[in-house]
Amino acid sequence: MALDVTPLRTSRDFRLLFAANGVSGFGSFITYVTIPFQVYALTDDPLLVGLLGVCELVPLLVMAFVGGALADYLDRRALVLGAEVAFTVICGVLLVNSLVDRPHLWLLYVIAAITAAIDGIQRPALEGLTPRVVALDEIPAASALNALRMQLAQLGGPAVAGLLIASVDMPWVYAVDLGTFAFSLICLYLIKAVPPPPAAERPSLRSVVTGLRYARSRPELLGTYLVDINAMFFGMPQALYPFMASKLGGPAVLGLLYAAPAVGSLLATVTSGWTGRVHRHGLMVVIAAGLWGVGIIGFGLTDWLWLALVFLAFAGAADMVSGIFRMTIWNQTIPDHLRGRLAGIEMISYATGPLLGQLRSGVAARFIGIGGSIVSGGVLCVVGTLALAAALPAFVRYDGRNGLAGKRAADEEWAARAAPAVGAGAAPTPTPPG
Repeated sequence: MALDVTPLRTSRDFRLLFAANGVSGFGSFITYVTIPFQVYALTDDPLLVGLLGVCELVPLLVMAFVGGALADYLDRRALVLGAEVAFTVICGVLLVNSLVDRPHLWLLYVIAAITAAIDGIQRPALEGLTPRVVALDEIPAASALNALRMQLAQLGGPAVAGLLIASVDMPWVYAVDLGTFAFSLICLYLIKAVPPPPAAERPSLRSVVTGLRYARSRPELLGTYLVDINAMFFGMPQALYPFMASKLGGPAVLGLLYAAPAVGSLLATVTSGWTGRVHRHGLMVVIAAGLWGVGIIGFGLTDWLWLALVFLAFAGAADMVSGIFRMTIWNQTIPDHLRGRLAGIEMISYATGPLLGQLRSGVAARFIGIGGSIVSGGVLCVVGTLALAAALPAFVRYDGRNGLAGKRAADEEWAARAAPAVGAGAAPTPTPPG
């Protein structure tokens, strides 16, 4: 049951990557909380705070495809490092803006959009680094460790941000984040170069379409995208937490509602050693997504705070199990020459579901009430998961051992076909999907 830390013991580059992302992620969550607070302090208008999300969504959706194509053509470590430098510069701009007598509001929106765009470029390369710095059979353990790193940043960063905002001037808050980037840049610089696959495809619309066609041709990949989007679209009630808090004890319990799923995720991660011995990855994604819906149904039905927190923690644990197996499927099946483009698609799949789910829950609440919106969403999550399982039997039957062998064969085939093409100075024609 214990968390498998083998990748941290066996891979120097994974240790550096883990440390860099852990520290800079912690600082980034501080800024993630601070920017909306600064907009609130400048405007006292919830609509203007909400517009930050609109500024982030479109650049993220567009640049995820660009970042995916770049990650398959350039050195992924260099791409991650370059994006980290850009994040550092942006944090410095935020620091300078906070020092003026009247910080520029428009600049905060511009920075939100630019940050999302850079994230769209960096994230596919970052996701594509993991299978290059650890052994393929260590990917389940590496996925769990990456999840743990993210959870600790999600729990610790916002908490520290609240303390800093309450106790020091705004420039010092951004200065803390700037310091974390200094550490991450050193760690990323020390990672060995990760050259692109042989005869890598030049970034173009055609290369993006190749990635989309490949994803469409693989039922195990389609299953991960569709099951997660279904679960988040129907079963993401976060927008209704303030209303549930008023029923469960008032504003004082709001923070507990936000923290409960993260606590469940953390518990699932630190007891995730068993996941490395499970091979029916698709089936586990389906089961975990269904259990997420069950947890959301329980949350919507209860009037007791402690039970609501238990159900949310249960849902968070189920979502984490789903995430571990989805990441394992991605990293153990996708050929290396397509990994960046598919990481861009993955980013879109897990970013759009929660955003649209919050919209759905809010609209439904206007017609059937807060509890009705949450419970119906959980029910539809379970029903949709079962329907997708029936529609994608190959996904449910997927065995990770076959996927791992397939990835090795695909990588070897690409390298063999790329060798004469590299010698001739031309890239090989990609194998048609399927």
